[in-house]
Amino acid sequence: MPSVLVWLRNDLRLEDNPALYHAARTGLPLIPLYILEDISRAHWPPGSAGRVWLHHSLNSLQQQFRCKGSRLLLRIGNPLDIIRSLLEETGATSVYWNRRYEPVQVKIDQALKTALCEAGYTAESFPGNLLREPHEIANKQGNPYKVFTPFWKAYQAMGDPVTPLPAPKKLAAPKSWPGSTSTSLNELGLLPAVRWDKSIHDTWQAGSVGAEAMFKSFLKRIDDYDEDRNFPHRDGVSRMSPYLHFGEISARMIWHGVLQRESREGRMTPSARVMNYLRQLVWREFAHHLLFHFPHSSDKPLRPEFAAFPWRTGRQQLYAWQHGLTGYPIVDAGMRELWHSGWMHNRVRMIVASFLVKDLLIHWREGAKWFWDTLVDADLANNTLGWQWVAGSGADAAPYFRIFNPVTQSEKFDADGNYIRRWVPELSALDNQWIHKPWQAPAVLLQAAGITLGREYPRPIIDHAVARQRALAALKSMNDAR
Repeated sequence: MPSVLVWLRNDLRLEDNPALYHAARTGLPLIPLYILEDISRAHWPPGSAGRVWLHHSLNSLQQQFRCKGSRLLLRIGNPLDIIRSLLEETGATSVYWNRRYEPVQVKIDQALKTALCEAGYTAESFPGNLLREPHEIANKQGNPYKVFTPFWKAYQAMGDPVTPLPAPKKLAAPKSWPGSTSTSLNELGLLPAVRWDKSIHDTWQAGSVGAEAMFKSFLKRIDDYDEDRNFPHRDGVSRMSPYLHFGEISARMIWHGVLQRESREGRMTPSARVMNYLRQLVWREFAHHLLFHFPHSSDKPLRPEFAAFPWRTGRQQLYAWQHGLTGYPIVDAGMRELWHSGWMHNRVRMIVASFLVKDLLIHWREGAKWFWDTLVDADLANNTLGWQWVAGSGADAAPYFRIFNPVTQSEKFDADGNYIRRWVPELSALDNQWIHKPWQAPAVLLQAAGITLGREYPRPIIDHAVARQRALAALKSMNDAR
């Protein structure tokens, strides 16, 4: 009896999984498959924190398939070679998958579909990872949007996305599973040899069960989102980004979950505060659409004039930034939160990114690489958009002359120093006046707090006022050279 291969990637869930749903509707036996692609072929191979998350997510998904009387096959290597081999071995006649939009993934999908169709197989791909497909939205000239506000308006004009699909009630299993060399989860080698990942494991529950729990928790707080989201010490954001990246919950499930919550509250349409959260969901979509239309932007500036920007090397300063040793407490708190949990609050992401590219004049790609390796929600499209936005070189970017002052940002968004005290405990005895700028604190107060600058806590690695003028001069030199 013929069967269907279901190739899973960043869609590690049973609910609202179009490829799985439509494969199940064929009534044929299903062979779910996850392939860890050969990292030597990858342009942006999975980062360390993302690999840890993936291990636990796959473990959760394997259990879910077992509960449905099925299995999740694991393989390592070239997707085309592995899928061809499994088709020959199992007698499967079809391959279903959900589309991805990163440049390399688009090429892989196109090559796979062409090869399978030429060989007489059925190859079906589905829209399962975004609210809208990149080709669905264009400006009046038929070109992709480069500015978010009109993009958001176009999204709203199209109405709500389609309703999420239910999880299949039954997953028909083949009479016999492939007998070829099986790969265990541990053999994927996703966990580090030196187990530095305990704090990530203790912070998060990977998998769709964890996604559902996190989303339900956020819905109870969503009315306060617009007010609380900028304050890193508050529980004000959804923290759904890693679950969305790995597809443990879909954007459609979040969108309609929010609408259902509003309906239960007696609102026919979402409140303005709630719409601001949905707007952030569409900002994520904007990133994926941009990368799809401008595939070079993961490595090169979208605004070509920034190719001539006079970046500096600064290896010691880069190290200090990476390890939370800059001497600016809000920056160091963010980088230490990242190292501990694999995540960082969005307001703080903007602050630390501005510090790297504008105070230190270090290329945004260095920041993108570090985030890619250390974030559990590392997502090529959103990582690219975020860093190019801060650098001023991307779509809808902040002007380069908008330079965040790490002290005033800290005083505004962490006024009581709660976030700093959590992640930079050596400063915890300083009062609110000085915790944002300990180098200005009177010596007697530093002594009373047990702090010697340069020993318990570093002095600032650069003077922000001087750095700001240097950054503006660098921008002028770039513009003068045009």
